[in-house]
Amino acid sequence: MMINKKILRSAAFCAALMIVMVFSGCERIQKALNRTPAGPVEAPIPVFAVNTIAAAQGQIQDYLALAGDIVAGSTVDAYSDVAGKVTRLYVSVGSRVTRGQRIAEVDPSRPGMEFLPGIATAPLAGTIVSLPAQVGMTVSQAVPLARISGGNALEIRLYVAERFISKITMAQPCEIRLDAWPGEVFRGSISEVSPILDPASRTMEVRVNVENPGSRLKAGMFAKVRIITERKNNIVKIPSSALIQRFGESYVFVAAPDPNNAGITLAKRRIVVPGILIDGVLEVQQGLAADEDVIIRGQSLLEDGARINIIDRVAPLSVN
Repeated sequence: MMINKKILRSAAFCAALMIVMVFSGCERIQKALNRTPAGPVEAPIPVFAVNTIAAAQGQIQDYLALAGDIVAGSTVDAYSDVAGKVTRLYVSVGSRVTRGQRIAEVDPSRPGMEFLPGIATAPLAGTIVSLPAQVGMTVSQAVPLARISGGNALEIRLYVAERFISKITMAQPCEIRLDAWPGEVFRGSISEVSPILDPASRTMEVRVNVENPGSRLKAGMFAKVRIITERKNNIVKIPSSALIQRFGESYVFVAAPDPNNAGITLAKRRIVVPGILIDGVLEVQQGLAADEDVIIRGQSLLEDGARINIIDRVAPLSVN
């Protein structure tokens, strides 16, 4: 009987403890509910980090990139009037000569027959660029003794693929770059266009006159040439990475102040008409004005009117 009383008292104590715990939990829940705002919670407005660049107004030019060796503009070989042995050279490679100046002496004598030596002379004024003849060599009238480059004129011979020949015209300007003079741009122009194509390679030969200030360029140098095929001035240009093309539309985003809050910057969507694209630089024909702040990084997630934070303003493109 005593055991049953103890069991009953323990059960009653447990039941009372559970009731206290339940009411205590309900009280904590009610306090939490009392702290929760009664109205709806507003989500924070997202702000996107972007980089911008000012749209530039300047020049853009299309070109055809080719390469070739610089050669002397006019070269002439000097020959002997007689066949025989070269007994004397009057010049060396690099020598400047005038027309009629002695180049070499050739002795036409044979065993038992003595003749006066023949003198080979320069057919024009210029510089000795090659001297195949050597003392002791036997030559004929068909063997050149020296090669003479007339004046300082230099040219580059290029070969244009058939699909580009419609873009080539006489006197077309060219930009010339050489590894020997890194960072410098030399000028030239097309001086000769072949009237026929090589049927084997389907290319047309083009010759470019090279301006050589200070005589720094030498025959034999390898040159990279840009033939300027189209040039536009006073156009608006931006990096091509700023352009977005979706659903048949081309547009960019520009940074503009919020008219209702001067401290907030918004992304504004602008429909544009793109022009030619050269080396990552895009011409904008319509829809954008010079000096507008164009978003070039972070624009892929933007919508019209989105809030933005400009992290960096990139230096504008060159006007040339």
